Amino acid sequence: MSAISRDQLMAYADGQLPVTDRATVEAYLAENADAAAEVGLIQRQTDAILTLFGPVGAEPVPVRLKPARLAAEIGRRRTRSLKWAVAAIALIGLGLAVGWFARPLLDGQPTSRVLIADAVQAHSVYVAESRHAVEVGGEESDHLSSWLSNRLETNLGMPDLSAEGFSLVGGRLLPGAPGAGGRAAQLMYENAGKDRITIYVTAALPEGAPAYEFISHGGAEAFYWANARITCTVVGTLPEAQMKALAGAVYAQLSEGDPTSVQPYRG
Repeated sequence: MSAISRDQLMAYADGQLPVTDRATVEAYLAENADAAAEVGLIQRQTDAILTLFGPVGAEPVPVRLKPARLAAEIGRRRTRSLKWAVAAIALIGLGLAVGWFARPLLDGQPTSRVLIADAVQAHSVYVAESRHAVEVGGEESDHLSSWLSNRLETNLGMPDLSAEGFSLVGGRLLPGAPGAGGRAAQLMYENAGKDRITIYVTAALPEGAPAYEFISHGGAEAFYWANARITCTVVGTLPEAQMKALAGAVYAQLSEGDPTSVQPYRG
């Protein structure tokens, strides 16, 4: 008897073998007990599967599993994936471009705009905090002044803004621009209406030249000035006239004794 292939045995077990070949396979199984046992096991497993899942198999295919719908969904997913990939490439390219054109800001000395942006960002992060707005509370103003002065390596007093209706909430130490000593101090003040302003102070820039600037940045008003000892940015969202009054008070107190200081805000 010619050899029977495994494909023929599987087709016989599944009931798919042509009638003309069945007698040959049955004769082979009659002479080979191991093959007959294996075919019998396969047939029993097939019967069990049909018993369990036959009714489900007879049901119509759900719309969500229709080949046309599945193909369309796969196409949409591929399109979305392609769009995300294109967007990611565009963002990477934009980041590289921004990094390239921002080299004058990052590689050179820190400019007033860099420090103002840092001050406004720090303001937006901490001014909304309630329990963790500051590291050291205003009730420890002497310790706060000593600690921040040591970190900035310059004397930093706590401005008294009570005449403007503001009291010291406290302060914290922040990372700062490398050219300004790499550290910054943030002082926070609050009035009875819970309006807050922050004062962002760093060590002087290397050139130490006097500078004054007022801009609206990131939804806040920022008053920046620098002298031979420190740079300072007063940030808040109050009306411009009130911000100028507060900034003038801060400037007058933190610049006291500096012969290069000139009152930057008039009127």
